[in-house]
Amino acid sequence: MGATLRALRALVLLACFHLLGLLLLVLLGALDWVAWRWAPAGWALRTYVLSVVLAVPVVRGMLMLRTPRDEGVAGVRVTDAEEPRLWAAVRDLAGLVGTRAPHEIRLTADMNAAVTEDARLLGLRGGTRRLYLGLPLVAGLSEARLRAVVAHELGHYAHSDTRLSGITERSRLHVARTVDRFEERSDLKLAKERARQERKSARRIARGRPAREVSTTGVGVSYRAMARIYTAYGRFSLRATRSDSRRQEIAADLAAARIAGRDATASALCALPVLDTAYEFYLNSYATLGVEFGMLPPHGDVFGGVRHLLGARAGELAGTLATPSPESEPATPYDSHPPTAERVAAVEALPDDGRAAEEERPAFDLFASPEEALRAVEDATLAPEALLMRRLDWPDLVHEAMTARYVRDTEQLRAAVATPATPAGPDGTVDADRLRREAEAVLDAVATDTVRDLLERLPMSEEAAAATGRARREFARSALRRELARLLTAVLASDGRARWQLSWSAPASLLLPDGYAGELPAALDAAVADPPDTERLRKLLTAGRPPHPVPTEPPAACPLPSP
Repeated sequence: MGATLRALRALVLLACFHLLGLLLLVLLGALDWVAWRWAPAGWALRTYVLSVVLAVPVVRGMLMLRTPRDEGVAGVRVTDAEEPRLWAAVRDLAGLVGTRAPHEIRLTADMNAAVTEDARLLGLRGGTRRLYLGLPLVAGLSEARLRAVVAHELGHYAHSDTRLSGITERSRLHVARTVDRFEERSDLKLAKERARQERKSARRIARGRPAREVSTTGVGVSYRAMARIYTAYGRFSLRATRSDSRRQEIAADLAAARIAGRDATASALCALPVLDTAYEFYLNSYATLGVEFGMLPPHGDVFGGVRHLLGARAGELAGTLATPSPESEPATPYDSHPPTAERVAAVEALPDDGRAAEEERPAFDLFASPEEALRAVEDATLAPEALLMRRLDWPDLVHEAMTARYVRDTEQLRAAVATPATPAGPDGTVDADRLRREAEAVLDAVATDTVRDLLERLPMSEEAAAATGRARREFARSALRRELARLLTAVLASDGRARWQLSWSAPASLLLPDGYAGELPAALDAAVADPPDTERLRKLLTAGRPPHPVPTEPPAACPLPSP
């Protein structure tokens, strides 16, 4: 389908959205007329009110006349003077694709690359073109693969995809925002009804009467029904444009293969879903390790630190980059992109172009200063409160974060014994010497067999809570052993006798003082035996302790998980 017919279809779909709104308004008006003619006055008034509240989201959706530009896109615009090699490469690729180069290049923090165009006159006239290039994506690609990705995006310009996307995007936003308004109103009505019934039940309980079960069945059904109508239309629109969207992606892939090379394009397509998964893992397990407590990695490494992960796990990732992963399949039948396997097969079906043996240079070689670019994107992307957080080198970040997490996790156990307990500070810190004294108080409680009561107040699994007799005692013994190990770890790490070790290829590990690794399991077993013997744990708690307290630093949100 040519660009003119695609523009006409997109315009018809947008017009049908407004026609749907007019039809619904007419039906609501007809309902009001029927109520005015034949319904009792009370019911007629309710019908009028319902029609008005249902009509408001419909009218608001119809009056949304333009699509917000660059909504939600944060990044740094780079000029030709700042990044001459990058601009030269993009212009060269645009010439080979047969289209105009973008007017702007913006660097982002996403594992993605994209192009947009501020088209005018329903896509008949072009506008400002922008290329968005995610630096985490650049970090995971070679220069040849990055050229293939950029050539693919520029191929959308050559097929007028970006011009016509404005109309299609406007239709999609109309539908999505109208559905969101109906769902918000439905949720609000459900919450109000639930709160009303809960207040009524509370009054019944206060009068000594049994409470009634809260039921919201049927509440907000009119809003949900209207949302379903627009959702059905949105699915119809996606079905109508899906086949063309997928053909556009295949055409852009073939253009990239012609320019950047068949093998580089195929390998880039295989790499994208794998890199996306790796980046999500990096953000959750490394970059945000200490965010909850006001700690961040070094400046430029919040997003750029994914380079360390990819480098350390290169062998692990090599096999997954060779073929498309099952996760690369579209999540829904309305996905505008074909399955990755289908795209790779289309590219690999091309004749061999002899470019497989080209030298693989890092994509960051196209940048004048990768570190400066990473820092600039970080400053432009992070929230203002995040920019004020403490910056720590990676080894210190892992140690301090993991240490203070253990301090916080033992707070409930310490609070059950200490009088009063010493809570962690707002950044997760606690005085190391006081923490040791509270650990000794816990061991005193274990030695005097008063720990059973405090264990009852600690969280336990459903299976443990339901157990009785000997089984319950065994569950309690296991829980106590785990809590004591955590408490001893917190003390040793907080005063500097133990050290959490950073690893980019495995979970963080704890480096214990000499002799502790062999002695600790037996000491824990003795402490939870019947009768308990805590002397061995007390020796580990005090042996080699620094003469003066060493302050600790804030904890992490979570330990480093396995990939």
